[in-house]
Amino acid sequence: MLFNSFEFLYFLPLIVIGFYCIPHKFRWIWLLIGSYYFYMKSEPALVLLLIASTVVDYFCALKIYATDIQRTKKIFAGISIFVNIGILVAFKYLFFFSTSLASLLEFFGISIPLEEAEQSYHISQILLPVGISFYTFQTMSYTIDVYRGNIKPERHLGIFALYVGYFPQLVAGPIERASTLLPQLKKKVTINIKNIEQGLIMMAWGFFLKIVVADRLGIYVDEAYADPESPHGFSLILGAIFFMFQIYYDFSAYTTIAIGTAKILGVDLMQNFNRPIFAKNSSDFWQRWHISLMLWLKDYIYLPLINKVKLNKLTATLIVFFIVGLWHGANWTFVVWSMLNALLIILEVSIVKPSKKALIAKFKFLEFFLNKIHWFFGFAYFLISLVFFRSSSVSSAILYIKSMFNLRSLHINLLNNYLELFLCVLFIIIVQIIHYYKGNDKVYELVLDKPKYRKWLICFAYILVIVLFGINRQNSFIYFQF
Repeated sequence: MLFNSFEFLYFLPLIVIGFYCIPHKFRWIWLLIGSYYFYMKSEPALVLLLIASTVVDYFCALKIYATDIQRTKKIFAGISIFVNIGILVAFKYLFFFSTSLASLLEFFGISIPLEEAEQSYHISQILLPVGISFYTFQTMSYTIDVYRGNIKPERHLGIFALYVGYFPQLVAGPIERASTLLPQLKKKVTINIKNIEQGLIMMAWGFFLKIVVADRLGIYVDEAYADPESPHGFSLILGAIFFMFQIYYDFSAYTTIAIGTAKILGVDLMQNFNRPIFAKNSSDFWQRWHISLMLWLKDYIYLPLINKVKLNKLTATLIVFFIVGLWHGANWTFVVWSMLNALLIILEVSIVKPSKKALIAKFKFLEFFLNKIHWFFGFAYFLISLVFFRSSSVSSAILYIKSMFNLRSLHINLLNNYLELFLCVLFIIIVQIIHYYKGNDKVYELVLDKPKYRKWLICFAYILVIVLFGINRQNSFIYFQF
């Protein structure tokens, strides 16, 4: 079920009313049924994978906690990781790995009948379960934390199933830790008007980001990427800029709606974005962008590689970003995108940062200009790397980037509609101003701190903007495919 669907507008009030009417001890049942219904609206049969992941990790965690034998602990932790990674590989990467292996063997002169295998086993027709990358990572973190002794296992299977399948953040995060989400799902919640108001405002802001801004930018982006050989380089540059803001607003819209929805139900989810456009450098950017994923990779991949495997930080960074690329999708375009960003971080840490520090020590007056140049270069670099993220193939991305530098024409109005072009730029400016002062996490302060009549005026203005400028296509969120 999409947040931006009319069906969700009926579903959420029913869930909220039922939640507050039902006695506390039965609320987990109501939320679990609602969460599974929410997920099954996409593809009913694939809820079995969610259940399988839940059951395996529930029992593995209990077995890990029940024994003092380290070898037994490792066996059950390994089972949990194997099952979750196995589900990911089978349903997300099998076709990708098959075609990549076939291409590699063909390079060495070995031919395999991959097309026949596809027809026999329907590898390319395997349906990608919605949100599979999110819930498998979330449930794996639970088992690993139990193995490390950071938390005790949850003995109530229903509560644990709710932790894995909690509908606000099930499909596209944020990826929550058991230590923060499980206690909140078990606590007794009473009606809190302030929480409900905050939640509704957060949801309204998320809908604005998605329906008015991201989907509007997406129309221009689709047109630009449909013709990567366009002779109008400026239009492709604008398409790349718009895509960067589109994916940012689209993804932050989902998590903002998720945070708002959970807030209404008395649960605080973590922020997934912290004004990344205003990051000082690439390292800072990746601490602000998709925070829940990057923290997950830091705790469960990066730090173990450094502390246990004894790899150096640069090698660990490359491995983590390779995983970032694969996590986003079964296509080498995502890997190229992520590795380009890893290389920039390495260059910044090893060359740019020391050089800039030395220059500033000698010429203090250069600090402001160097920081701005550093920001601009990082911004432009990330923007260009996203061309690989958006393109269907590496060759298409390279072609698009080459065409971007064909600046003989000033044509940028791909949609032949200057009003829409103006609105795209205007809404980006408005959102960035709000993000600069409030960010996504404090946007409710723009409304709650105002007198009643201003609140009603803001609500009326919001409805008017949605009606007049909303793109009524009910587009899926970009991160649903991950």
